[in-house]
Amino acid sequence: MKTTIEERWGTHPDDVKRYETAQLRAEFLVEKLFGADEVIMVYTHNDRLIIGGAFPVKENLKLETVSLIRSEYFCERREVGIICIENEGIVSVDGKEFEMTYKDALYVGRGSKEVTFKSKDQTLPAKFYFASSPAHTAFPTAAITKEMRRTRELGVKALSNERTLNQLILNEIVPCCQLQMGLTEIKEGSVWNTMPPHTHSRRMEAYFYFKIPEHQSVCHFMGQPQETRHIFMGNEQAVISPSWSIHSAAGTSNYTFIWAMCGENLDYDDMDTFTADKLR
Repeated sequence: MKTTIEERWGTHPDDVKRYETAQLRAEFLVEKLFGADEVIMVYTHNDRLIIGGAFPVKENLKLETVSLIRSEYFCERREVGIICIENEGIVSVDGKEFEMTYKDALYVGRGSKEVTFKSKDQTLPAKFYFASSPAHTAFPTAAITKEMRRTRELGVKALSNERTLNQLILNEIVPCCQLQMGLTEIKEGSVWNTMPPHTHSRRMEAYFYFKIPEHQSVCHFMGQPQETRHIFMGNEQAVISPSWSIHSAAGTSNYTFIWAMCGENLDYDDMDTFTADKLR
C-alpha cells in the first residue's frame, strides 16, 4: 500500500482577492483523493483539518501516521470520521470490524491505535472518504446507523435548490470533540447547494463533491460575500473553505457532496447567512 499527504497553508482574504485561476485552484482545490490501493490525504492549516480517501482494491489499507503530524499513530491526538461513498467494505478499529455500505458513517475516537480499510468484494472495491481534526478528549468509536442518521429536506424546486441533508457525525448524534460531517444530495432538476450561502467564523469546512456525471461539472463559489471567486470541479474532488469564505455551488447536473467541519463551536446552526442579492 501507499500513503501520501500534501500540506496546504492558511490564506488571508485580502491575498485571495489577487489570485488568478491557477493559484486559486492550487491553494484550495484538491484534485485527487483516490488511487487504487492508496491512502491519499491533504493537511490544511485551516483548523488543521485532514481530508483523505482510502481505496482498497487488491489489498487492505492502513491509516498510517505521517511525519507531518509527529505522532506515534494517526489517532494519537486526532479523531476521524469515515463515510463509505461506493460499494461495500469493512473498517477495522483496533480489531473490531464495522461493515459499511453507501452513506454509512463511522466515528473513530482519539487513542484508536489501528484503523484499516478493506473491500468485501475486490471486483466491486469500496471507497472511503474521511476527515480528521485534532481532539482534546477521547470519545468511543461508534458506527452511525441508518436509524441514527438525521435528515432535513431543504430548499424548493422553484429556486433550483431542493436537496436532502444527511447529518451523520454531530455531537447530538455521537459524542465527538470538534469534527462534524454529513452528506447532502441535490435532487434531480436542482443545482444549488447551500443557497443562500453563509460563513461561520468559528469553524472552517471542506467540501467533497462526487456522483458528478461524466462531462458535467460543479462550480464552487468561495471568497468573502462582497468579493466572491469560483472554482470549477470534477467528480471526486474536494475544496478547502476557510472560515471567512462562503461555501456554495451550482452544478451542470445534480450531484452529491460531503461536508466536514471543525473549529471551536459544535452548534451546527451557528452561521451568518447572506441572501443572494447581497453577493458580489
